[in-house]
Amino acid sequence: MNLVARLKQQLFRWRSDGTAPLRLGQRRIFIIPSRAGLLYAVALIVMLIGAINYNLALGHALVFLLAGLGIVGMIHTFRNLHGLVVTPGRSNPVFVGERAHFELRLDNDRPTPRLALELAAEEGLPVFAATEGRKGTRSSIPVTATHRGWLALPRVRLSTGYPLGLFTAWAYLQPSMRCLVYPQPIASPLPPALPTPVGGERTGDGGQEDFAGFRDRQPADSPRHVAWKASARHAGEGPLLIKQFAGGAQLQLSLDWQATEPGLSAETRLSILTGWVLAADTADACYGLRLPGYAIEPGSGEAHRQRCLEALALYQP
Repeated sequence: MNLVARLKQQLFRWRSDGTAPLRLGQRRIFIIPSRAGLLYAVALIVMLIGAINYNLALGHALVFLLAGLGIVGMIHTFRNLHGLVVTPGRSNPVFVGERAHFELRLDNDRPTPRLALELAAEEGLPVFAATEGRKGTRSSIPVTATHRGWLALPRVRLSTGYPLGLFTAWAYLQPSMRCLVYPQPIASPLPPALPTPVGGERTGDGGQEDFAGFRDRQPADSPRHVAWKASARHAGEGPLLIKQFAGGAQLQLSLDWQATEPGLSAETRLSILTGWVLAADTADACYGLRLPGYAIEPGSGEAHRQRCLEALALYQP
């Protein structure tokens, strides 16, 4: 690590803060005059010179009154951040090209509110927040996902100019948070399905077209055969449902790496597989995923979908 990097790390605390709640102390808060504050200071100096030249006692009093007002504003700007507790939250997986949102909770243990708070990741968009006295609020920090895999939350700048805007106080936050980024899906026709006998009440040579309805889940039924979407409509008030088929073998989709065009790049092939996973899930089909050196058995449902997408996100060709 070079000298400049070490200096920045010491000055701005460019190291992880972990996952525990973080209380902003005086050593983490920086404060400097804003552009308006500099103009305010210049105006006071001009007024002071005029008061001295013309020996105006009232002018001296006005200058010192305004200077005192600026100092009070500086103290309140600093106190707007001091003692604020920042707690890392959670982030939901996204696809490449979307914006990941990292949740941070701001808790205020003082009776006075904290207003005009601004949070921004190093490469993200600013978001604004405010907390009432002895209450907390949640802020979602957006960060654009450019690559699949784990996306770590960049350094976050928490700043404020409240109440007068003459000073800007800020602190750098580096919570240990990350978001899983799935490959960007590419829509393409699904590979042909293969008739494969699987569990359930099936006889004959039918297929998925022979769907006959639902029945209540029995203890012997595998969770893979639960119709999660249909069960969710009961909002937990009824038993889980199992699909019934009047006959035939269920069609299984094999989403295989080898079924994609070999001449394409690895990222493009992963994107095609991601599109297949989403299409198969939308069709409520039974599908498996095969990658070089790794395979996921056929299944369906939200948990199976997430498992397949996670495998695609973290796959290393």
